[in-house]
Amino acid sequence: MQKMVAGNGLLYPILGFASCVAFIYMSFGGFILTNHREHRELSFVERNGTQFMVDGRAFYINGWNSYWLMDHSVDEDRKPRVGAMLEAGAKMGLTVCRTWAFNDGGYNALQVSPGRFDERVLRALDYVIAEARQHGVRLLLSLVNNLKAYGGKTQYVNWAWEEGIGLSSSNDSFFFDPSIKRYFKHYVKTLLTRKNTITGIEYRNDPTIFAWELMNEPRCMSDPSGDTLQDWIEEMSAFVKTIDTNHLLTVGLEGFYGPKNPKRLTVNPESWASSLGSDFVRNSKAPAIDFASVHIYPDHWFPHQEFEDKLKYVSKWMLSHIEDGHYELNKPVFFTEFGLSNLNKDFQPSQRDRFYKTIFDIIYKSSKRKRAGAGALIWQLFVEGMDDFNDDFGIVPWERESTNRILTDQSCRLARIHGISPQNKYLKELCLQRQ
Repeated sequence: MQKMVAGNGLLYPILGFASCVAFIYMSFGGFILTNHREHRELSFVERNGTQFMVDGRAFYINGWNSYWLMDHSVDEDRKPRVGAMLEAGAKMGLTVCRTWAFNDGGYNALQVSPGRFDERVLRALDYVIAEARQHGVRLLLSLVNNLKAYGGKTQYVNWAWEEGIGLSSSNDSFFFDPSIKRYFKHYVKTLLTRKNTITGIEYRNDPTIFAWELMNEPRCMSDPSGDTLQDWIEEMSAFVKTIDTNHLLTVGLEGFYGPKNPKRLTVNPESWASSLGSDFVRNSKAPAIDFASVHIYPDHWFPHQEFEDKLKYVSKWMLSHIEDGHYELNKPVFFTEFGLSNLNKDFQPSQRDRFYKTIFDIIYKSSKRKRAGAGALIWQLFVEGMDDFNDDFGIVPWERESTNRILTDQSCRLARIHGISPQNKYLKELCLQRQ
């Protein structure tokens, strides 16, 4: 989902850092002054059939999205928000954060032009990974955007077009133009083999990284058959695995069923969803893809539907994909974005609590039964003073006690099923308080 206000070319205001830091300090017990060389021990997350595994035990995930971590780490005056968010998430028992590992062209670009990188921004990403490691949070890092925010596939196509080597000005040429595919492969290799200047660990060897995501919400609408996107997924996922065999890999799908899948008629929101060039089952079956990803945005898919009907659809949507993971894919299904808009005409904050609880209950039941529903990541969390980066889905979780309680309760009940890792001191402390 790309509903955020901030994008390329904006001047970012300096907002409320003192109040932000003070509030986090009071709410979460103060900051730990850390030496990033003193690493918190983490193990790589692995997969066994439909389950994520860590140190031989099943790992079901309660986590969140904060797309903005690298962008904020570039500027010293905004950098404190990154540590504040990661520490706050850890103290809520959240174990995985999904964030952007891309910014192509424009303001604070990581990749300035094909093969040209800004070391200042690379060091910002180093900082995000080091800070996450310090707090025992793992990162799901997305490698490119389907949409225009932070460059995306449009920027790659423009680069090729400007150099006079692009086959087409269509954004979808990202998926089939050999020159653009070379650009992207060079980017991927540069990132995966980077040696973190803070920890000294190459990204591909760092267990702080939970997994890589090929693309945020890939669509190739110029080929609704899905063949073009499928070829790209198979090629790029195999390429990633030639460089990095330590980490899991996902596509970054929204979860829609394609034109040959019978569920397009019974589960997809509407007919448009089968003509986007993607197919949840086919794409997720690619051999080098380790787990499936799904997003949940019923109010964008059904803007005029009543809230109760949206909740019913959410259950149907999730259970369908968990069933696919179990019977069709034999892979975990990870709901990597879910959100409820505050722009709905009948919106009330209590609806978000019910929406979150519906999703968490399904993940919890899947966990208890050792099924494929492997976790969920809320879209999206902020600390105070970040209204200019928010969208109609984001929250500061501790501003509403009931919401904070739902999130932290989910962390503890998932942890109790399979045991709390001795390394996760935050989760251990949180759940002891809840007993």
